[in-house]
Amino acid sequence: MTLFAAHQADLSLYNTMTAAKTKFTPIHAGKVGMYVCGMTVYDYCHIGHARVMVAFDVIYRHLLALGFDVTYVRNITDIDDKIIARANENGESIGDLTARFIAAMHEDADNLGCLRPSQEPKATEHITQMQTLIGTLMDKNHAYTKGGDVYYAVDSFAEYGKLSKRNLDEMQAGNRVDVADDKSNPFDFVLWKRAKAGEPAWASPWGEGRPGWHIECSAMSGCCLGESFDIHGGGHDLQFPHHENEIAQSEAATGKTYANNWLHVGFINVDGEKMSKSLGNFSTIKDVLANFHGETVRFFILSSHYRSQVNFSDAALTEAHTALSRLYHALKSAESLAAEQSGVIGIDAGIVQADFAKAFADDFVAAMNDDFNTPKAVSVLFSVASEINKAIKANDTEAALNFATLLKTLASVLGLLGVPASEFLQKSLGDEGLSAEEIEALIAKRADAKKNKDFALADQIREELKAQGVELEDSRQGTTWRRV
Repeated sequence: MTLFAAHQADLSLYNTMTAAKTKFTPIHAGKVGMYVCGMTVYDYCHIGHARVMVAFDVIYRHLLALGFDVTYVRNITDIDDKIIARANENGESIGDLTARFIAAMHEDADNLGCLRPSQEPKATEHITQMQTLIGTLMDKNHAYTKGGDVYYAVDSFAEYGKLSKRNLDEMQAGNRVDVADDKSNPFDFVLWKRAKAGEPAWASPWGEGRPGWHIECSAMSGCCLGESFDIHGGGHDLQFPHHENEIAQSEAATGKTYANNWLHVGFINVDGEKMSKSLGNFSTIKDVLANFHGETVRFFILSSHYRSQVNFSDAALTEAHTALSRLYHALKSAESLAAEQSGVIGIDAGIVQADFAKAFADDFVAAMNDDFNTPKAVSVLFSVASEINKAIKANDTEAALNFATLLKTLASVLGLLGVPASEFLQKSLGDEGLSAEEIEALIAKRADAKKNKDFALADQIREELKAQGVELEDSRQGTTWRRV
C-alpha cells in the first residue's frame, strides 16, 4: 500500500521475551515469517479464539500493508486426548470429527473477516518431522525414555523459563506434587506418548505411540519457517508451559534463537472473571454471531489493545455496534450524496492523492506501527468520518468522496467496513425490532400512499418506522433504510 510503504522501518513490537518495545528488524529484509498457535479442533471456537484470530489477522494485514512479504502460519492440532475422547463420545471417527470442526473454524474466521493464513499445517501430517526432532533431542541428551514414553529433560536446558520469567529451581522448591515414577523431574514434559489400547498410534523408534502437544509446534514451525523466524504468537495463557517448552525443544535441538519476537494476546473476561469452560462463562463464536454482525465482534475486539484484558458482554457488543454504525453511516451518506449529484454508485478503497490523505494516513500508520495500537487507529477512522460529515454538510461531493475512499482504505487494514453500508446498517441485534421483510413491506406501502397523494399515511408510516428504530432516507434512486 503506497501510503504505508515508506513507514516499514518504523514498526515497533512489544516482545514478551524482553518485556520491552523495540524496532522490528526481520531476519530477511522485506520478508516476515510469523507462526501462531492455532486451535485444537474438537469443539466450536469460542470468543477467546476470536480475539486471537482477529488480533493476528490485523497484524498480518498491517505487515502486508507495509509492503512485507509475509508467510503467516497457524497450525491445526488434529490429534489430542480431548479429540480422542470427543470422537469416542460421539461415536465418530477422529478424521470426521476434526474435519467437521476445521470447517466450523474456517466459517467462524470468515464471518469475522479474517484472511486465511498462508499455511495451516496439521499435526497428523508432520509426524515424521516430530520424530526427527525428538531423535535429535535424544542424541543431544535433552530427552530420555521411560516405559515407552519420551520426556524432555528441563534440567538440560539452562535457559528454561526465560520467556515466562520463571526460575526452575524456585518452581521445583514450591512444587508439592511427588515426581511420577516415570519422570526425572516434575516439570519434564512428554515428547512421545506410548500407545494405549484403542487409540491412534504411529510407529516410532521408541515404539507405537503419538506425539505430545508441545513438540507439534516446534516441528511444524521449523518445517514451514525454518529453525529461526521473526514472530511467534498466541494467547497469553500459552506463555507457560507451551511456548516455554517450544523454546526449550527448538533451541536445544538447533542451538539457534527460535523466534525473535513473542507476541501474546490478552485474556477475555466475562463479568470480571477469566472466561473458561470450567466456569461455564464462555460463548462460542457461532452463538455470538447469531445476534451480532461479524464486523461488530471484530470492532469490539479491536477497540482494545491486543495485549490488554477486555471484558466481554452483550452490552459491550451493543456499544460496539452503535459505534461502528457511525462509521458506516458516514460512508452511506457519502454514497448517497455521490449517487444523488454525480451518479456514482458505491465507494471502494483506493489511494487518494490529496495532501489531507497523507496526514490521516500518517496518523493511522503511526498508531499501527506502535505495537499495533488498534484503539488509536480506530480513532483516526472516526476523525475521517467526521470530515465526511463536514463535506456533506457543505454539499462538497468531491471532498466527501475523497474522504470516504480514504476511510475505506484505512479501515481495510483493520478488516472493517468490508460489507455494503446498507447491509450493515440494516442488521438487527438479536430478535429486536422489525424484520427486514416487514420494513420493506411498510416502505412499499408508504410508496403507494405517496403515489396516491395520501401524504398523511406516508408520514405516519415514516414515524411508525422511526419509533421502531428504523430511519428512512429518500433520494431520486428511491428509499433506503437503516437501523438507529
